[in-house]
Amino acid sequence: MRSIWRTLDRDTLSGIAAVCLAVVLIGVSYGATAVTSGFPLWLPIVLGVLILAGGSEFLFIGIIAAGGSPFAAAFAGLLVNARHVPYGLSIPDVVGTGWRRPIGVHVMNDESVALALAQSDVSRRRATYWISGLGVLLAWPGGAAIGAVIGTVVPDTSVIGLDAVFPAVLLALVVPALRARATTMRAALVGAATAVASAPFLPAGMPVLIALIGVVFAAWDRGAASSTERGEG
Repeated sequence: MRSIWRTLDRDTLSGIAAVCLAVVLIGVSYGATAVTSGFPLWLPIVLGVLILAGGSEFLFIGIIAAGGSPFAAAFAGLLVNARHVPYGLSIPDVVGTGWRRPIGVHVMNDESVALALAQSDVSRRRATYWISGLGVLLAWPGGAAIGAVIGTVVPDTSVIGLDAVFPAVLLALVVPALRARATTMRAALVGAATAVASAPFLPAGMPVLIALIGVVFAAWDRGAASSTERGEG
């Protein structure tokens, strides 16, 4: 474990800490939302530990609170989590082997994968993935527990702005990426437009998957750019 900590610099560790703090805040919103929607206090905490997937958990709670069946909510959550398939294909060298692999797969989430892929070599990717993944494993259900307790005391959590935490944090994470590259901006715009256009006609959770069409445009842009570079060479 010491070698893992020594592998990463202070900036990377600070970034991981910031992400975990953001996850705590989103978890507070999630736990409070679940309890004020009529779910027992323990449910968001247990889901946070066993599922560890914020988007699908929000979706699950929202569908059931709106009167949907648990089966439909679970299916929608599985569809949203389908993004973990390409995640696993992109980082097979960092999730560990033997008895470590089930744990490594369980802590696979948006944050741990994104932070790991940003590193320059395998050892740094592995260290970043495990520290951020285990950090989220503590931060997410921990935040949910805090939010659940708040939800039992404050019936209307929108009064203190907890309902705005989730979209605000997501926006803060997305904006730097949009500034970084024109390709990312185009992919995001295409995905957002597709999701908004399909939302009135599709069940909850499906527009998120449909929005992945933006990735196709990003891949096409990068392929075109690579072809141009090869032609110029």
